[in-house]
Amino acid sequence: MSTKNKAYFDELLHQLQKMEDKMAVGGGAKALTRLKEKGKMSARERIAALLDPGTASVEIGALAGWGMYEEEGGCPSGGVVVVLGYIHGRLVVVVANDATVKAGAWFPITGKKNLRAQEIAMENRLPIIYLVDSAGIYLPLQNEIFADKEHFGRIFRNNARMSSMGIVQIAAVMGSCVAGGAYLPIMSDEALIVEESGSIFLAGSYLVKAAIGEEVDNEKLGGASTHCEISGVTDHKMPNDSACLERIRLLVSQLAEPQRAGFDRIPSVDPARPATELYELFPAGNARPYDVLPLLECLVDQGSMVPYKELYGQSICCVYARVDGWAVGIVANQRKVVKNAQGEMQFGGVIYSDSADKATRFIANCNQRRIPLVFLQDVTGFMVGSRSEHGGIIKDGAKMVNAVANSVVPKFTIITGHSYGAGNYAMCGKAYDPRLIVAWPSAEIAVMGGEQASKVLLQIQTSAAKAAGKAMDPATEQSLLKDIQANYKAQTHPQYAAARLWVDGIIDPVRTRQVISIGIEAANHAPITDSFNMGVLQV
Repeated sequence: MSTKNKAYFDELLHQLQKMEDKMAVGGGAKALTRLKEKGKMSARERIAALLDPGTASVEIGALAGWGMYEEEGGCPSGGVVVVLGYIHGRLVVVVANDATVKAGAWFPITGKKNLRAQEIAMENRLPIIYLVDSAGIYLPLQNEIFADKEHFGRIFRNNARMSSMGIVQIAAVMGSCVAGGAYLPIMSDEALIVEESGSIFLAGSYLVKAAIGEEVDNEKLGGASTHCEISGVTDHKMPNDSACLERIRLLVSQLAEPQRAGFDRIPSVDPARPATELYELFPAGNARPYDVLPLLECLVDQGSMVPYKELYGQSICCVYARVDGWAVGIVANQRKVVKNAQGEMQFGGVIYSDSADKATRFIANCNQRRIPLVFLQDVTGFMVGSRSEHGGIIKDGAKMVNAVANSVVPKFTIITGHSYGAGNYAMCGKAYDPRLIVAWPSAEIAVMGGEQASKVLLQIQTSAAKAAGKAMDPATEQSLLKDIQANYKAQTHPQYAAARLWVDGIIDPVRTRQVISIGIEAANHAPITDSFNMGVLQV
């Protein structure tokens, strides 16, 4: 076991905790104080009061917006908190606007995060709870959030679609709810509003006066009494945040039992190795080969692993196993250097034709047997070179991508190390609809490795300079290379991906088992109605 590897993860987790702590403050201490003075709870306090105490939960997009919108003062956690958790033992999605961040206004990343929350609810047929406290679209960036297909209006389209699908939506107006945003709670199944602090209107009092000359205050225009006693827009008038949240808990407690997909689960067994050994088994900086099987022994129930074609296509490891009692099929990149049947060395983390062929068949088997798939990504891409091209690597890679794309069982992706190029796609990257996709703090996500990419980018820039008659001297080239490498490294960091919701979050490796288990439990709420069909293939 390596103390160097442990120290590497200790530092990464320390940095991750600092980032999460900063994001959790939202708009800052002063903004939080102003919120308290109004008698309101913070977004995170509301969620904590709503969910069952002491139960597991998964926060989605905790680092959304990290390092973005700096000219606007930032948008911590995207200005909205999203959590997958339990109410009276029932798994739900909770979406809470953070009014300390620009009064809960919607930035582009806010819209993207809200859509992701709705996507999780729709894919898994989970009840979704909206805790509304928002000033609406952030006007300086309205051109990036208003009119496109995946912008603000998609929220209300999803409200309508979820209603038709029978997915329960409950909305609580606990602060401002203005303009187009007013449709969200009213397109939900049931709407609550908090007295004095909650308000709903298409236009506030200032805009009403400017538009039609009418003078009216916001409370009379769209407060709790107006909408519960006059307009009938809302269903429950609640005296304060606490009472409102308790009413939501009561409503959820009365929901009927959901239909189930029927994924197999037996009593959980602890893994053969403690989860903390992951820190020691994974190499510092992902700088050397390693055997992925001991990592799996930290994640799966002891005695449950059944290897599939273990002597064939060894750069991908496929196993049937159980995670917290749930039956799963695991597709993991094998990072150790191995020999194939011809005695040829194969590099770890690279997908070869035989390993792509094996993974394709394994994915098909899991779909046939209705077994959820878990992808453990540490992949540098597909093998290149004339021998691989002549052997049909593109064809074999396409078969694997096809199998992943057409899978009907739920998929879950854990990015542990490299996630480069088409390897990201074949191993179920974000574009391939994993129900949850998370990264370890050791992850690197990019079209190719930093060293190769920086040299390619340098070559492009030096060639352009030469063509313009401005050839660079060696010192200038070296300085430019360092700048390119620094920029590229920042973009491959998992926090860059998490900020943009390319992943649902960065997790401590020891939580991997818990995240997979909750993810499968969520997926079990959505019966599979489609058949697995890979369509036309070049065989």
